[in-house]
Amino acid sequence: MDRAPHLSPYRNVRASRKTLQLIDLRGSVGRPLLLVRYAELESLWMGETPKNVAAIFRTARDERAVLLFDEADAIAARRSTSVAHGYERESNTVVSVLLQELEWYNGVVIFATNLAANFDPAFERRIRTHVLFEMPGEAERERIWRVQLHPARTPLAADVDFHELARRYEVSGGDIRNAVLKAALAAAAEPGPDVAKRIHQHQFEAGIEEVIAAKRVMRQSLFESESVPREATLVSQAVASHRASTAYALTAAAAALIVALVALAVALLR
Repeated sequence: MDRAPHLSPYRNVRASRKTLQLIDLRGSVGRPLLLVRYAELESLWMGETPKNVAAIFRTARDERAVLLFDEADAIAARRSTSVAHGYERESNTVVSVLLQELEWYNGVVIFATNLAANFDPAFERRIRTHVLFEMPGEAERERIWRVQLHPARTPLAADVDFHELARRYEVSGGDIRNAVLKAALAAAAEPGPDVAKRIHQHQFEAGIEEVIAAKRVMRQSLFESESVPREATLVSQAVASHRASTAYALTAAAAALIVALVALAVALLR
């Protein structure tokens, strides 16, 4: 009986838009943008992920598109010198294929990442322009606060002061966006008719305070607590005590062995 052909769960990128998101940028650069996410690029089957990488570049050539790799450190990570496992060989192959495709691709490729230090060193000379996005200043933060809200449809109270928010809170654009969402939800939850509800300054302040508090929670570590040095000291003392006991036992055993050898020699000489 003939067996059915093997079908990969990941279709060819050329025939499917599931792995690529098409964003129209023709008004600015005259080319579409192909947004690539590694989670949709990686395949369960050995050898399929490098093929997907090559297929993406083929699609980009056909579309005359700009390629944008989001969270690019996931695909451009440092190659492993140990290839004892199959997944390590696969990861190295993916990086090698990506490097080759970059050499041959006559177009624009953008790598977006927060962990550029994790990139394989071979990408350094292949990336011609490096753009560092620093934290916004006070004027930029004020504009970010404003653009998060619709200028006509967002119900704002008269006490809202974006300049004061920008001055007090040195945060990123993403933090501001989350704070605006929290403030809007808090305003919507207030009692009364919806048409009378407004977002007030104190709700923006409460929202950004919650965002900052959440960031502190995400940065906390059990190993940075005050109890750790004492615990570490106790562990070190226990290890030192164990080592001393082991050394004493080995010394005693060596002395007993010497005494036994001397006794055996004396017995033989008699």
